[in-house]
Amino acid sequence: MHLGSLTIMVTAIGFSLGLAGCQTTASNTFTYKDMPISNGTAVAGEGSKILFKGTPLTLAGSGVKIGDVLRDVKVAQNDLSLVSIGATKGTGKVRIISIVPSLDTPVCEQQTHMLSERNKGLDKMVELITVSVDTPFAQKRFAGEAKIANVTFLSDYRGAEFGKTHGLFLEGPYLLTRAVMVIDKTNTVRYLQITPELTQLPDMEKAFQFARRLVTES
Repeated sequence: MHLGSLTIMVTAIGFSLGLAGCQTTASNTFTYKDMPISNGTAVAGEGSKILFKGTPLTLAGSGVKIGDVLRDVKVAQNDLSLVSIGATKGTGKVRIISIVPSLDTPVCEQQTHMLSERNKGLDKMVELITVSVDTPFAQKRFAGEAKIANVTFLSDYRGAEFGKTHGLFLEGPYLLTRAVMVIDKTNTVRYLQITPELTQLPDMEKAFQFARRLVTES
């Protein structure tokens, strides 16, 4: 793809997903919109395709799948310190990892509010995590404006190593793809949905149900 074409595509993705600015306010009440929810999943890893309004984008990296142990890679916390994705504060508990392209988009914003507000008490039993390539400063600002205090925000801005190591990195636009994982107490991936269409939400309710079942079984 020529540089000019790539620039146009990145710009189109940004504006379509709302990179001109998120809609969060200081209010405790988030206005949910009727957005499409994906009922399928793509495959992670080098060469796999994700659609953006029908246009294919290519994933890069070694693909993660259900049954794999979460790979040891560093991500940045909001104070810029690094932590292994396998050793966050919720290690040893069930964890839900919500992966978004950028928090400053309407779809990613809604996905993150759903993680925080629609988990029906799971946040008292599991760790809720959001990973994106937004800087730690942008993540901290988003969490403050959205008044989200029950989600751990982790940044993959330092080379997108989390995305590349798990095959969830969109190399062209330099974004993570949209996905949700449920990780068990042994750091094993037990549930994974990668939305085939970037503009659709993952089925967060299914992820919550799966995580609740893991908590109940343990």
